[in-house]
Amino acid sequence: MLNINDTIVAISTPPGEGAIGVIRLSGTEAIAITNKIFAGKDLTKQATNTLHFGKIKDGEQVIDEVVVSLYKGPKSYTGENVVEISCHGSDYVLQQVLGLCMRHGARMAKAGEFTLRAFLNSKMDLTQAEAVADLIASQSGAAHKAAMHNLRGGFSEDLKAMREQLIQFSALIELELDFSQEDVEFADRTKFVELIDRITRATQQLIDSFRLGNVIKNGVRVAIIGRPNAGKSTLLNALLNEERAIVSDIAGTTRDTIEEVLNINGILFRLIDTAGIREHSLDVIELQGIERSMAAMNKADVVVYLFDLVESRKSLVVSEELAKQKKVFEESGIKYLLVGNKADVAGLEHTKEAFKNIDRHIQFISAKNKENIHHLKDALFDLVAEGQIKQEGTIVTNARHYGALQEVMRSLQDIKNGMDNNLPGDLISLDIRTCLYYLGEITGEITTEDKLDYIFSKFCIGK
Repeated sequence: MLNINDTIVAISTPPGEGAIGVIRLSGTEAIAITNKIFAGKDLTKQATNTLHFGKIKDGEQVIDEVVVSLYKGPKSYTGENVVEISCHGSDYVLQQVLGLCMRHGARMAKAGEFTLRAFLNSKMDLTQAEAVADLIASQSGAAHKAAMHNLRGGFSEDLKAMREQLIQFSALIELELDFSQEDVEFADRTKFVELIDRITRATQQLIDSFRLGNVIKNGVRVAIIGRPNAGKSTLLNALLNEERAIVSDIAGTTRDTIEEVLNINGILFRLIDTAGIREHSLDVIELQGIERSMAAMNKADVVVYLFDLVESRKSLVVSEELAKQKKVFEESGIKYLLVGNKADVAGLEHTKEAFKNIDRHIQFISAKNKENIHHLKDALFDLVAEGQIKQEGTIVTNARHYGALQEVMRSLQDIKNGMDNNLPGDLISLDIRTCLYYLGEITGEITTEDKLDYIFSKFCIGK
């Protein structure tokens, strides 16, 4: 059972040695408990939002010199009294201070319990609380931007506006039921249909943004595939601007997949260099590498198909394979880029003319000389972001939100169908309530204890 009447404590900084380690307390007795182990000013008499230097003592033994930060409720992160003790970053010191706090009445916090209390004390809604976890986990500029937008209440405001408008019409429709014998109409049906259409478009836009949101949150898996000696490992090194993969003129040098991460304009691309793909090989290890290459391609979000421009101009077979491979990608719905390597040797202008009938979006590069690599990076980014990443507004990154929005969309369709079929107001009112339920489930206005336990269990202990 949820209990927010006691005082909790946890180490809020990551494990390991560091200059500073922070222990956080929250609850009615947070200041009083800290005051019992703090040698300095009487913390119970100090103003909120103040810092105090002193010593943490266990009886007469000094544990550490610290700085204590006081935040009195309700103007604190959790809405309760909050104390943060900044110690030296020794794990021994932190454990000693943590133990002292618990001996004087604090309880060890559960995962995410500080943010859970902020939610339960109405300091933030559920979308903002989940954005805290997303912000902590963000590894790119785009992920940080999306989390900050939600933390500031951007997503919440979108949903709040939908809920308020639906509630107003629902109230008018239910009022009509009280006067059903008098055949009066309080809700303007034409305006209501316009409202449902407007909310439907807004909901669909949020649902559509999840594809990009998933990319922002989890990164993009990019499989670099192609024939042996096409220059895949050289390309990986050129993209990373470091010698990560072994490069050799011997075909089949790469036997296993190599994975590295590249940040392009705030999105993480997880590059996978694969073994060269060819139909015939007597090398057992190479065959296993080819199998892994095919598996990487099937799991990838984007495939970069690299081919040798010099060999392609010499042999029509390579060009035919290229056209065949493009068809496979398109029929499978795989996002792809065709990239011609060794443009410095093949001659760029003649090469462009020769391949314009296969795909006008082919990228021509020289991986060895790092020519046009920046154009390839731009093409990768544009293929994934599709012009949306620089737009202001909400991008859905949470699978829970995505699922609830799909239910909202179904409810809106039920409302629209009811209006089109002139269903009575009580049935339309039920559909509106269903829609409001799923909107409220996203923000936490409607939730269950089990669901809260699941959501906050994914947080770190000190947050």
